[in-house]
Amino acid sequence: MSKRTSSASNGVASKTREEPSQDKQKELIFSATGHFSLLKALHMADYITELNGFCGISSVFSSLRYCLGDPADKTNLYIALAFLPFGLFFDFMDGRVARWRKKSSMMGQELDSLADLISFGLAPACVAFSIGLRTPLDHILLTIFVLCGLTRLARFNVTAASGAIPKDASGKASYFEGTPIPTTLGLDALMAWWVAQGWILDQVPGGVWFEGSILEVHPVVALFVVHGALMCSKTLHVPKP
Repeated sequence: MSKRTSSASNGVASKTREEPSQDKQKELIFSATGHFSLLKALHMADYITELNGFCGISSVFSSLRYCLGDPADKTNLYIALAFLPFGLFFDFMDGRVARWRKKSSMMGQELDSLADLISFGLAPACVAFSIGLRTPLDHILLTIFVLCGLTRLARFNVTAASGAIPKDASGKASYFEGTPIPTTLGLDALMAWWVAQGWILDQVPGGVWFEGSILEVHPVVALFVVHGALMCSKTLHVPKP
C-alpha cells in the first residue's frame, strides 16, 4: 500500500502547496462540460496507480484463461502470477511520484485503494481458484479473504484522513494497523512454487477434507483466511519503513 495520503498531513505549509492542484482537480471532475475532463484531472501519480490496477485485472484475466484452456499448459498461471509483483512496483512508485510532485488528492487515495484491492485481493484469490481451490467452501473462504482486504483498505482511508494514527516529524503515519494488503505477495510466491512443483488441481498440498460432502474444502485455504484476519487486526502494528 503506497503512502498516497502522507503528504496531505504535513502541516499548514504542505496544505498551502497542495490546495491549488486539488482545487483544479475538483473543478475538472465536477465540470459539466469539456471533453476528457476526467483524464485531465488525473495527476501523474494517478496514472501510475492505474497501471497497478491494469496489472491486477490482467492477472485475473490470465487466471480465467488458464481455467478455459488445457490444464497441463501452465503458461497463463505463470503470467497471472507475474503481473502481481509489477502491481507492487507501481503501487510503490505512485506514492513516490505524488510526494516528488507534491500533488496528492482524495481521488488519488481512492484510486490507490481500489487498485490495491484488485491486485492484492481479488487477483490472488482468482489464482487460488485456478490452481484448484474450487469447492463451494473454498469459494466462501476466499471471498472472506477479499472482503478482509476491502475492509482493511477502507479503514486505512478513514484513519489516514482523521489522523487517528500517530505520525512522525515528516507527517507520515508511524505504523500500519494490521498487515498491509500488498503482503499477499507472500501467498503469491507460495502459489508460484506450487505451480512450479506441479502441486495444483488434484495435487494441491494438504489434499481435500470431507470430500463429497457439503463441507468439502482444501485446508490450505486457511492460509488466506489467516492472512485476511491479520490485515483486519486492530492490535497488530506493523512499523512503516
